[in-house]
Amino acid sequence: MPVGSLDSHAYFLRVQGADDKTVQAIAEGKLDDAEITPAERALLEYVTKVTEAAYRTTAEDVQVLRDHGWSEPQIAEAVYITAMFAFFNRVADAFGISPQGYLEMNTLTK
Repeated sequence: MPVGSLDSHAYFLRVQGADDKTVQAIAEGKLDDAEITPAERALLEYVTKVTEAAYRTTAEDVQVLRDHGWSEPQIAEAVYITAMFAFFNRVADAFGISPQGYLEMNTLTK
């Protein structure tokens, strides 16, 4: 993932209340080190699959999310947000937009 994407994703994680350790663990793909619930982990694993190969997602994948307590609207929102971030990343990459320094500007959570 391009550095600018990590910067903005990390910023939004922090805005949602994630601490630095969790942000770093997620950025490095080390979910075992992230302070997240089993339900959050299941959702992150699902949206990773959507990001990398959406065509490989199955009804069983969605059922795992339901089994963790996610509702249909929450699952749909996760897919929409994942797709929207993918779109933004590709546009930013195509135009060579550099990192915007979101983490340095993060005054919302401090």
